[in-house]
Amino acid sequence: MWPWVYVIALLYFALHLATSTRYGYFRDALYYLACAEHLAFGYVDQPPLIALIGWITRHTLGASLPALLFWPALAGAARIVLTSAFARELGAGRFGTVLAAALAATPGVWWVIDHQFAMNSFEALFWGGLAFTVLRLIKTGNAKLWLVFGAIAGVGLENKYSIVIFAFALIAGILLTRQRRILFTPWILAGGAIAFLIFLPNLIWNVQHNWPFLELIHNVRETEKDVVLPPGKYLLQQVLMMNPASFPFWFGGLLFYFFSRDAKNYRAFGWTFVITIGFFMLTHGKDYYAAPTYVILLAAGAVATERLFASARLSRLQTVLRPACFAWLLLGVLPLLPLVLPVLPIDTFLRYQSYLPFEVPKTEQSFVGETLPQYYADEFPWPGLVEAVARVYHSLPPEERERTAIFGNNYGQAAAVDFFGPQYGLPKAISGHQNYFLWGPRNYTGEIVIVLGDTEESARDDFESVTVAATLTNPYAYRYENRPILLCRGLKWNLQKEWYKVKNWR
Repeated sequence: MWPWVYVIALLYFALHLATSTRYGYFRDALYYLACAEHLAFGYVDQPPLIALIGWITRHTLGASLPALLFWPALAGAARIVLTSAFARELGAGRFGTVLAAALAATPGVWWVIDHQFAMNSFEALFWGGLAFTVLRLIKTGNAKLWLVFGAIAGVGLENKYSIVIFAFALIAGILLTRQRRILFTPWILAGGAIAFLIFLPNLIWNVQHNWPFLELIHNVRETEKDVVLPPGKYLLQQVLMMNPASFPFWFGGLLFYFFSRDAKNYRAFGWTFVITIGFFMLTHGKDYYAAPTYVILLAAGAVATERLFASARLSRLQTVLRPACFAWLLLGVLPLLPLVLPVLPIDTFLRYQSYLPFEVPKTEQSFVGETLPQYYADEFPWPGLVEAVARVYHSLPPEERERTAIFGNNYGQAAAVDFFGPQYGLPKAISGHQNYFLWGPRNYTGEIVIVLGDTEESARDDFESVTVAATLTNPYAYRYENRPILLCRGLKWNLQKEWYKVKNWR
């Protein structure tokens, strides 16, 4: 691999680690660390891999922000190298290989994803790994590579279920082209068996728990939690999230797959992209769900650009055009960098954001009207929240503290108490949200509960007495995280016997 590829990957990795402590812990990261304290073969809202990585991290590197962000930053750097390797396999030379790396470091959506300890940062590696394996299959005819495909798919399923969509699109894309012959081999069945065996523990967990993930997805649809984009806006959002500067390249890559003679053996990848985008568009998936599939398009875009510059009409201009590509991408990234990476102090960022000629799109209804983008706002409330909870908790007589539960209306609040609470002598929180529901009410009866994230009016429906014990005024947090902390007494129903009433899977 050309050394500049690794330089780009290293710079990308270093920038993420250098800014890792700028703001704070992301909501989902705290939740995954809570899941890591309850290792299992599955969870309500995700497969087990991210919790396992959290457990390993906590017992090796620790739970600091740099320790947690080491993994997504590393995954992002690996994605850059993978995109370059894909371009090289497609026939890229030195310029095309380095350009692919630069393109893979361009999309704003990946800067955001790779700055969060979550499964999304690993997703592009699994999707890209499947596509790369198929590319090698096409080039070499080695059917045993289906075993590798199966292993990647199996581990990918333990990371995020959406890999099924991409794998289906990839197989469908192959069926639509002359390369369908590579499917008719017993090795593909062996690869499928490997994927199934790796996925089996999680499958059994889901069966034992009555398919909670499917119930979760159903509830999200029913409650209209997500912002639904019409097809035109969805496609426009793809351009924006991938950074408009990269659009000519990845769109050129799509055209390359479908219309270039040199890519006639690789048309399956063009169909794979179209089917994947079409699926998420028709099912109203969030815009970033399709982001991992751009690995195959950016790689092709680099190859197409290199060959265009080598054409008879442009060959004399290569010494100008090649540097211009990197300058164009750099100019496309730098002005927007504060929007996708916390390089600025938060007050400076707010001033920067006020001058932007557009508003950051919202993916969920609850994010609409908030000051900060969700991926920044969800890093601010937690230390102040837990400190306020501790004041309320320690204001109680010792004999009451032992019977006092701390209830979070969402997993972010509960996980924040679990993570920051030990330094204040707080017990573990309980919640009905996502996997916290399965962990149950512990030994609490509900006679005294510190409630987070609820309104007084709603709490009075369940408790005999409700008092505002503390107020929260974090200017950067979402409004529902600034609801007062309530001290509630006398639950009107039995917490142990009627725990199902708090279930909140959405």
